[in-house]
Amino acid sequence: MIFGKSSEAKYLTIMKRKTYQTTINAPREKVWAALWGEDTFPKWTAPFSPGSRAVTTWEEGGKILFLNGENEGMVSRVDKKRDNEFMDIRHLGIVDKDGNEDYESEKVKPWADAHEIYTLIPAGDGKTELTVDMDVDEEYEQYMDNTWPKAFSELRSVAEN
Repeated sequence: MIFGKSSEAKYLTIMKRKTYQTTINAPREKVWAALWGEDTFPKWTAPFSPGSRAVTTWEEGGKILFLNGENEGMVSRVDKKRDNEFMDIRHLGIVDKDGNEDYESEKVKPWADAHEIYTLIPAGDGKTELTVDMDVDEEYEQYMDNTWPKAFSELRSVAEN
């Protein structure tokens, strides 16, 4: 379990590391391109938030703005990256619809430094096993459990065609 940062006990949040997996009938390179492509990212992430997009270069150490259709979302960073194999994203803060980035408010503290880690492994016959390990606040656990299968379905559709 991961604990959200906070100097006050009332804001301490217990994060769980959850694992979500799927097999995609496409090689790693094609799955990787579908995950992070400018045109494909919004398609498979729509179950999380319609109109979502990522503003980034996807370079290691680079900043990511994960934005919804109202231009609100999260500020994150690519912590580690190995093309076609591995991407570790660290969530740092939020961004409001006016573009203001917040790294310190009480709203951010419970989940700041949470990770979302994508691992792609060849599964034989041109298939790829995708594993997503992520730190999830108890409040969002059921939402993630329900939404990841929908997102994986969209990702399979994008990557396999």
